[in-house]
Amino acid sequence: MATDVCAVCGKPLAARAGRTGRGSVYCSAACRQKAYRERRQPQGLTVQGLIDDIGRRAGQLAPQPVDALYSTVTELSASVAQLRRVARTVRDTTRAAGDSVTAAPVTHLTETEFGALTEQYRREIQVHCYRMTGSYDEAEDLVQETFLRAWRARDGFQGRASARTWLYRIATNAGLDLLRRTARRPQRYEPVPGMNHGDGEPPTRITWLQPYPDDETPLTEEHEQPESAAVSRETLELVLLAAIQHLPPRQRAALVLRDALGLTAAETAEVLETSVASVNSALQRARPTLRAHLPRERSDWRATVPTEAQQAVLDRYMAAVGRLDFAAMAELLTEDVTLTMPPNPFWFVGRDALIDFVRVSLDPVSPMFLGHWRSLPTRANGQQAAAHYVRRPGTSVYRAQVLDVLRFTDQGHGDRIAEITSFEPHLFPAFGLPLRL
Repeated sequence: MATDVCAVCGKPLAARAGRTGRGSVYCSAACRQKAYRERRQPQGLTVQGLIDDIGRRAGQLAPQPVDALYSTVTELSASVAQLRRVARTVRDTTRAAGDSVTAAPVTHLTETEFGALTEQYRREIQVHCYRMTGSYDEAEDLVQETFLRAWRARDGFQGRASARTWLYRIATNAGLDLLRRTARRPQRYEPVPGMNHGDGEPPTRITWLQPYPDDETPLTEEHEQPESAAVSRETLELVLLAAIQHLPPRQRAALVLRDALGLTAAETAEVLETSVASVNSALQRARPTLRAHLPRERSDWRATVPTEAQQAVLDRYMAAVGRLDFAAMAELLTEDVTLTMPPNPFWFVGRDALIDFVRVSLDPVSPMFLGHWRSLPTRANGQQAAAHYVRRPGTSVYRAQVLDVLRFTDQGHGDRIAEITSFEPHLFPAFGLPLRL
């Protein structure tokens, strides 16, 4: 039967031996990853095609019915935004390279063709750079550096079939150059005089770690299959991104390309311009190091899909912050909850230490009372998150204050918050969040 063979290679599937539930359609992880990569290949994009699409959608505009008008305008806005990004890429890249737009391009790629090509891969290249660095800001910079290098090296482009590998090779090299220049490694947090950090061991401090908006991942536009969603989600979680930062640059690149992106060993070797044996050697050293820095319950890279129960905890958490209700906050935390605030030096391990810290700024009778809070839900790195705003005493505007990314665990008493990573508010716009309410 067709269902008894692998959907990729055609080999027979292992017998289910009485197991129930959804059966596998792939014979191995390699075949599942290959199918995942093939689904993620972007469809052909041309500037003229975008222009034609915009013209077609504009011609469909009509004031009534209102729902149809809104739907068409939304689709039209997306196409215009995409065309704008293409044009901006061409403008910025050619200016930075010192070239001008010419009527007779010197390669097979014209300026607009180059812009359309890079736009197809922009989001996944940015995610790749983020996995390499752990920083949203640096990932954005590396995307621009990748496209600039690609423009300068466009005479080496051999055609559409190798476009993805070509751009990944350039992006990976740009990332490796950055990692070599910075030569940074995670450190342990140190005690801050006068602060009660709790009795737990100081967590790892990664000053450059930043969150990544779920809406910026390629998955949100391509509506992937469930197994593809799991791969994307688990390889962007903060706990994994933090563990990856412990790896040397070459090992990190090999692991991200092979295990997170799902390239074969040969494809990874091609991107890194090395041998398959070197790739396998790097992976043999990288994987044990990675597992050593993952929480015990995450050592198997299990996908963690946010649940309705976790959404309910998030809602209660935001409501407790809004009410300045410390008892309600404490009920939602595990006893050994961890709070870190990169790039700041503050850290706390344990529910009592965390509540003591927030009480200073949230208690209205405290001389350091910040003001009243409002929160908006969002998603970062495939995890639940809360964007907090503060209205300071004597003002009427709520201003962006902090973004909390939450990790949950179930210790037998229902879902509780096991880790809060708090980030500064300058990335709110990247999440589609206003800086003021």
